[in-house]
Amino acid sequence: MKSNNALDGQIDAIRGFSRFYTRKLGIIEPKLLHSAFTLQEARVIYEIAHRPTCTATDLARDLGLDPGFLSRTLQALQRRQILTRKPSKDDGRINELSLTAKGRATSVELERRAREEVGSLLVSLEDSQRAAVVQAMTTIEQALERPTEKKPAAFLLRSHRPGDIGWVISSQAKAYAAEYGWDISYEALVAEICAEFIKNYDASREHCWIAEAGGEPLGSIFLVKGSDDVAKLRLLLVEKKARGLGVGHALVEQCIRAAREKGYKKMTLWTQSILVAARKIYQEAGFKLVATEPHRSFGQSLIGETWEMEL
Repeated sequence: MKSNNALDGQIDAIRGFSRFYTRKLGIIEPKLLHSAFTLQEARVIYEIAHRPTCTATDLARDLGLDPGFLSRTLQALQRRQILTRKPSKDDGRINELSLTAKGRATSVELERRAREEVGSLLVSLEDSQRAAVVQAMTTIEQALERPTEKKPAAFLLRSHRPGDIGWVISSQAKAYAAEYGWDISYEALVAEICAEFIKNYDASREHCWIAEAGGEPLGSIFLVKGSDDVAKLRLLLVEKKARGLGVGHALVEQCIRAAREKGYKKMTLWTQSILVAARKIYQEAGFKLVATEPHRSFGQSLIGETWEMEL
């Protein structure tokens, strides 16, 4: 076969960029982000933290890891009390993986360090340059991903922009009407919460995040000031098409992390007993159910729940 000079040059360029990028992010260091974990261990922790359910088979398939190597990695993390295994409720022959309290704290810390590392690369760039970098990476991912390859869709969390709050109101109203039969009074409540957020927005103590992929919004969450020491988690939403990708977990973890960084001592939220998936996310994040109250709202008979978390 004749040498293709153009292709050879492209291969060299990609390999050169790979060396540059791994050096920039410190990936070739023995431990990732100056932590006690290797790159592979940190990735496994991340995947378990961001999936509703997870098995060793899932990880081996999605990450392309050798099952034997993955098994040794999982055993090492279990010995360090980072993760635990328990039989699946659906099939007792399969063990589901989940993080311990220590594992969740480790995940939060690794996420903080990773964001700081990437943030340090972007902070000196103009907004247009940062947008160009993100777009270039998206282009690379879309070009190299095989059409038949099945993997969790990539998404990012960003701060709210003009127009996002209107999307939140519309999406909340449509989702709860379609899935639970809630009437227009729920849309009115969401609109009131959002209007209050915009009018009294305190950037030093509050925030809204939008999850998106390819420029399309997939979910949202609000951090709202309750008092000097108490933060409120409000209006968590994940679009139906994005469920199962870890969007909800990522939004909640981001909200908790920001609340800690802003100096809050406690976080509280109000939800409904029928919102099973959301309740599971809250529980896994460390929230505790502290009160329940039956009520009639949004055209339905519901059981309201108050959950709290010490930060």
